[in-house]
Amino acid sequence: MSGLREFGESAVNAVLNKAGRGMSKVQERKPLPYDLLESDDAYLVVFDAPGATQSDIQVRFLEGEVQVRIDRFRDFYEGFETRFPGRGLSLDGSAQLPDDALVVPGEASATLTKSGTLQVRIPKSDEAQDVTVEEEPDEPERIRLDDDEDSVDDNDE
Repeated sequence: MSGLREFGESAVNAVLNKAGRGMSKVQERKPLPYDLLESDDAYLVVFDAPGATQSDIQVRFLEGEVQVRIDRFRDFYEGFETRFPGRGLSLDGSAQLPDDALVVPGEASATLTKSGTLQVRIPKSDEAQDVTVEEEPDEPERIRLDDDEDSVDDNDE
């Protein structure tokens, strides 16, 4: 009976291991969820980064997009062995900033919170300026060209 029991436990472990690895791969293929927030002076992108440490995270800004990669490692717990490896180890995500966003990527900062979120703050550029919109006059001015002496200005008639 001991052989049958060992076989059963071995089969259960193999199924749990395969199911866990499958769940892990599904999580790795899904992009990291995020929120994009905006204030008067910056954009803030908040990613879920569960189980990550500072050394696990890479953040880049490329062509108006914040790109994040998290390469987590499983902790070793003395006296325990992994039966269901369900958490993905390599997680990717990106957040596109609005097309009209003028930012200073070199001054961006990223903070990993104790609650497991990654906050990427990208300051807005001071170079952005408001443009005054003026109304067109009712009658556009007509201009006489010097090299076209035969043309007549409507106001000269």
